[in-house]
Amino acid sequence: GVSLSHDFRLTHYFRRLKVVLEIIFEGLLEQMSDDEDHLEVKKTVVHYGSLEEKAREIIARRDADEAEDGEGDSIEIPDAVQEGIDAGNINIAEAEHFDLDESENQARLELLKEFEKKKRARLLQVSTDDSEVKAQLRKLDQPICIFGEGPADRRERLKQLLAELGEDVIKKKLRADIVHQKPKTESEKNTWYHEGPQSLKVARYWIAEYSLRRASKRIKDQKIHSLLPDTQKRAKIQEIQRKAGNTTILCSQIGDTRPISACQFSPNNKMLVTGSWSGLCKLWSVPDCELVRTLRGHSHNIGDIIFHPQATLSLDENALCMASCDHTGVVKLWNMKSEEPIANIEGHDQRVSRLAWHPSGRFLGTTCFDNSWRFWDLEAQLEILHQEGHTLGVYDIAFHPDGSLAMTGGLDSYGRVWDLRTGRCIMFMEGHLKAILGVDFSPNGFHVVSGSEDNTAKIWCLRQRRSLYTIPAHNNLVSKVKFQPIDGHYIVSASYDGTAKVWGHPDWSPLATLAGHEGKVMSCDMSSDSKYIVTSSFDRTFKLWAPE
Repeated sequence: GVSLSHDFRLTHYFRRLKVVLEIIFEGLLEQMSDDEDHLEVKKTVVHYGSLEEKAREIIARRDADEAEDGEGDSIEIPDAVQEGIDAGNINIAEAEHFDLDESENQARLELLKEFEKKKRARLLQVSTDDSEVKAQLRKLDQPICIFGEGPADRRERLKQLLAELGEDVIKKKLRADIVHQKPKTESEKNTWYHEGPQSLKVARYWIAEYSLRRASKRIKDQKIHSLLPDTQKRAKIQEIQRKAGNTTILCSQIGDTRPISACQFSPNNKMLVTGSWSGLCKLWSVPDCELVRTLRGHSHNIGDIIFHPQATLSLDENALCMASCDHTGVVKLWNMKSEEPIANIEGHDQRVSRLAWHPSGRFLGTTCFDNSWRFWDLEAQLEILHQEGHTLGVYDIAFHPDGSLAMTGGLDSYGRVWDLRTGRCIMFMEGHLKAILGVDFSPNGFHVVSGSEDNTAKIWCLRQRRSLYTIPAHNNLVSKVKFQPIDGHYIVSASYDGTAKVWGHPDWSPLATLAGHEGKVMSCDMSSDSKYIVTSSFDRTFKLWAPE
């Protein structure tokens, strides 16, 4: 290699040489400037793009010089340019243009439009929540579901629509709807009531007197119970829950050729009634589960069948003892003697899902898929109340032990508590994510339970008007919920996951799982003495459960 001192000497030498050459070059330039003929230095011109414009310029200048000088010297076209023109590599158009075919131009525009739409679709932010996607499609007046379409396909369809129509089209549509919406009048803003029949007024007075007597007795019993020592009360609760936790299967019976959708114990706990999708209702003995009688009258799926509160106790067997409903809206009334219905209740245009007797036995509540529930006075043989309030079908109904309140659960995921003495909705139960399929009151009078399609059961307090606890009850929808009839120290929930479960109160801990059905558990009930639990299933069987 070369040493650093040698590199330094070379650098110094070249610097001196550069200075000498610059002096010589300046001298040559001064000498050339004194001469008459100056030296012209030609620079290479690099052309970018097409040479058409440059060639056109040269030809134009040549033609202009020929016009001025006649036969004089003219500007010559460079040989390279002329060769390019002759070879066809440089095309000089004479103010001509080539029109594309209309179809080709249209196809080109459509292709560019499609590319632009795909680009916008990639940049769009669309929710992954399927319910929100459906809501946005509904706002765009598009079908929310197409045959064979899944959530991912539906989301992609929404993205394509928004890319085509514009991302803010939903906001514009909402603004347009608000503009065209008529302003509400003062009368529309206020809660309104319409005049009811005289029979409703009479019934409200009667219910007020009846419920006050029962409420007075209930509160008196609760005061006596509150005087007991806490240790005694806790020991009683623990004993009741221990027995409930030891519940095992007692009897299993094939009840019909179709799924059994409803079941209930008689008030004296010696009989059991079931209803199935075949349209047949059957009476069974308890606890041996032997068939007593088959009730024939319905031609469609049974929704519910229930006993009168005083049936098998003080009512005559020829009197009205049972009520049933089916999916066509037919409600039939039965006695304990005949296999045929003794009367029909008409007036429902859509499916009737559940029934409930008022504690007095005088009134019957029915829930309908026309977004309403109805209150029937069976003594007067009249529909005295047609109550709306839900935005979707009403699925289940229950009455307060005192008879003063009614609670309804709807497919709109909301529950409502109604005061039968005034007609007002006194509590709005908001919290479930999906349809409410079961509701029940506690014997204490201020706790209620609701079971939902969101797989949970919620405990509500009427005093505080709020949800107290959410039980993550099952792996599928909760089809029915029931409080223990005597003290309400536990509840039973039935589910489409094939099980029924027992939950303790007040900590709502799991006490027992009643597993044995091969299909969905569609209904459940508890005997009034809390000795038995019955479940009915999609597997065409009903099972009787009892503590060991």
